[in-house]
Amino acid sequence: MTVNYATPSVNQLHPVAGVRLGVAEAGIRKANRRDLTLIELAAGSRVAGVFTQNRFCAAPVQVCQQHLAGHSIRALLINTGIANAGTGEPGMTAARATCSATAALLDLSDRQVLPFSTGVIMEALPLKRIVSALPLCQARCAATARAGSMPPTPS
Repeated sequence: MTVNYATPSVNQLHPVAGVRLGVAEAGIRKANRRDLTLIELAAGSRVAGVFTQNRFCAAPVQVCQQHLAGHSIRALLINTGIANAGTGEPGMTAARATCSATAALLDLSDRQVLPFSTGVIMEALPLKRIVSALPLCQARCAATARAGSMPPTPS
C-alpha cells in the first residue's frame, strides 16, 4: 500500500519523447473511472519485460511473452478493474482481441501491441466496452502529441 502518495497535477508531468498517452473511462468494472490507458510508442522504441516464474500466468502475461519474442512493440494497452486471470481460453481470446482492436485502430500488427490487465481475477474482460473506449484513448494520444511529446502518427 502506498503511504502519503499524492497524484501529481498535470503541470507536474513532463512529456517523454516518443511516448504518447491516452486515457478513457471504459466502465470495465465500475463507472466513472479512468480504467483504460493506451500508450503509443514511436518507431524504434525498445521494450522489455520481466515476468513471473509461476506456472500460472494470466492471459495478458502469456500474450505479452509471445509478442515480445522478436517483434517491434508500438503500443501498450492497460486496463484496470479486471485482471483477465484464471479465465482460460476465453481470457486468451479476449487478450488477443484487445491487441487486434488496438492494432486496427493504429494501423499496426496485432503482435506490436502488449496487453496488460490488473484487478479482480476469474472474471471475463468486457471486451465490447474496451473496444468502444479505444478511439477516445487514441484521440487523447493525438492530443498528447500536440502538447509536444511525439509527432502525430501520419494519417
